[in-house]
Amino acid sequence: MTLEGSSLGTTPAAPAIREVLSFARSEIRTAAAGLWPTATVEVVAHVPSVTGYVCRVRVGDRDLYAKYSYLGISLVSLSRGARGGWPCVRQAQRAYTVRQDALLVREAAQLRFLGALGRPRVCAVAGLHPSGVLFTERVAGPTLASLLLDRPQDTAVLMESTWSELDRLHHPQTVRRLTPADAIGERGIASTFRRKFDGVGGSLHLDRLGDERCSMDGRAELVGTVRQVVARLCGVRGPARVPGRPVLVHGDLKPEHVFFPQGPAHRPVFIDPGLRRATGPETDAAKLISRCVLLLAATAPGPLVARLVMQGVGAFAEQRMSVLTGQDHHLWVREVLALWLMDTVNVLTTCLSAPSALPLPTHGEALARRAAAVAALADRLSAHLVGTTNDMALWERSLDTAAGIGGVGR
Repeated sequence: MTLEGSSLGTTPAAPAIREVLSFARSEIRTAAAGLWPTATVEVVAHVPSVTGYVCRVRVGDRDLYAKYSYLGISLVSLSRGARGGWPCVRQAQRAYTVRQDALLVREAAQLRFLGALGRPRVCAVAGLHPSGVLFTERVAGPTLASLLLDRPQDTAVLMESTWSELDRLHHPQTVRRLTPADAIGERGIASTFRRKFDGVGGSLHLDRLGDERCSMDGRAELVGTVRQVVARLCGVRGPARVPGRPVLVHGDLKPEHVFFPQGPAHRPVFIDPGLRRATGPETDAAKLISRCVLLLAATAPGPLVARLVMQGVGAFAEQRMSVLTGQDHHLWVREVLALWLMDTVNVLTTCLSAPSALPLPTHGEALARRAAAVAALADRLSAHLVGTTNDMALWERSLDTAAGIGGVGR
């Protein structure tokens, strides 16, 4: 996911949402007809996303997903005028789609790389059109997200099953097999956080936070809370990198990106990779944990489910920490918690920055509605991070606090 936030103020030149979505839909239809000229093409449904335009497509008797990326930036940034008005975007897009480093060109290369690697299993590339449209095969079955809510008592097992699929990816020898040109560094948690909040642009971004998504009542308090969290996280050193040889990380490890086509007892299939080089797999662990907590925040499944999920998250984390000693243990806890919180703030501020006319995913809409609760959670956890020196007490307190976000009504 590419999330930019350095210039998100609404301007008169910002493209209209209807223009952005309509053009992408037309490009997808044209691309499908170009790749499969004898097949009947039907654009079935828009799948709301902040990263780009995504839709389900029926091509002949095949169910596919199609993606279209504007300039490699998020639809939120684009629709806030980050690249100027619609004529400027159209002109820049013509040049962007033929670049070899275009985002979806790299994503297609990564899916093919993982397909050849064999582990983890990934969705197959059905086609990549020169106009910049990526088609992938549909993956059926429940997602990790749905299974966590339906079977919260199995959270630890489900997370371990997901994580074990990444063993080959996380092996130091694998890093040499992906060319640097195919990496997707834009989806890094810390780099996204810095891009959003560094300097004057970051302050302006926070000034406009929630201007179309929040009521005036409470908005000032919400923005103040987010500012406080951002300031704490900017003051955290690092996050300090755990020593180790470079590895590849999935980079966008979310529960909704992991499918179990044959059921939870079988190997999962992954979608939407953001492979990049890292000094260790901690960033994958942090994103997976962060998104599990945000899943609870968005769905508010009740205290029992929330507690069971967070107990499973705790067991998963204990397994990661069990092989570490001394300073490595200390660095793991503080790095993962700092990245977890950065990712939470990244997601929350993206949802709140989206113009009201831009459809958000169901969970994104829910997070925008529960923004005050999510910001309050980030506030408490970041206070734990900067105020607690006992690592295990810090970690256990953070997990206990996070469980509370899923136990209150929407």
